[in-house]
Amino acid sequence: MFELSLSLAQLRSASFLQQLVENDGLNQFVLSQQSLISTQKITGSANTTMELPQTATTHKLVTFTEGLNLQQLQELEQRLSSIISIAKWHVVQVAGVAGFACVAQVVLLNQNDAKVALELVATQLSIEICLIDKVPSLSAPGLLLMDMDSTVIACECIDDIASLAGVGPEVSAVTAEAMQGKLDFAQSLRTRVACLTNADQGILQQVRDGLPLMPGVSNLVRVLKQYNWKLAIASGGFTYFADYLAQRLELDAAVANKLEIVDGKLTGKVDGDIVDAQVKAQTLLALAERWAIPQEQTIAMGDGANDLVMMAAASLGVALHAKPIVRQQADISIRRGGLDALLWVLAA
Repeated sequence: MFELSLSLAQLRSASFLQQLVENDGLNQFVLSQQSLISTQKITGSANTTMELPQTATTHKLVTFTEGLNLQQLQELEQRLSSIISIAKWHVVQVAGVAGFACVAQVVLLNQNDAKVALELVATQLSIEICLIDKVPSLSAPGLLLMDMDSTVIACECIDDIASLAGVGPEVSAVTAEAMQGKLDFAQSLRTRVACLTNADQGILQQVRDGLPLMPGVSNLVRVLKQYNWKLAIASGGFTYFADYLAQRLELDAAVANKLEIVDGKLTGKVDGDIVDAQVKAQTLLALAERWAIPQEQTIAMGDGANDLVMMAAASLGVALHAKPIVRQQADISIRRGGLDALLWVLAA
């Protein structure tokens, strides 16, 4: 056992923890008051271990944020002491992803209050906390199905189209209610698209040219493809953007709504059936069947109420920068980080 006595400054220092991990090889450790006890010598060889009872049903608590420090981990342990029992921490790194995550092996003491407590502590400490039971394996082929607007891209395309068409406030009001689950999605989409009647199709090109990718999405796609994963978009948005993003990011499929255009003008109608919550879920099942991917290797990621059915159909439902109603029902949440933070969860 290798013990380090820590000053308050070291506890609060993200660079100190980063040095221990990246330069000194810190792997497994326990925090005790103002000491860090490594269950592996920082120079390498194992000395002792601390395990939870074999009879206990264990989960993993994955913690990460930019600037993670030991004090945050220490406070997390204290504030969640009535909810979880932590045996030890270990560090997770993924090739191609900057930084690292800390993962605790835990036993749930109060499952009913766990999600509420985790949400509160994550907000108070400005860290990401994901409590997981079993998750898809990074090393086996899988399927990640993503929403498009505010997930793959950091905008809502229909709001940007509406702004250029001069009907921004009307459309944004309907979009907000739909994302909060207060309106039926199909009806709300038709209402918003109707506001675009007679808009010039050239504004679609303007919006597409300025699409901002969500941080981490390109890296997530690149790394998952190295592990033979399939990646796709299922969007309540529009094919004009989804098909473009699928080509740009080299995704395997994209499903979205098609805007009807006649003589260079938007008609205010959607061509064909609406891609709603049920269609998104059906898309996940159909793609998994097409590529012979078992259900336990499927992930659905989104930010709105319209993504919840898709998330429930997947083995792991991920809320990304999502509304509270979505975070409450998703399996895990990424509140602030980039999409590639998901890789730490899969590698945990």
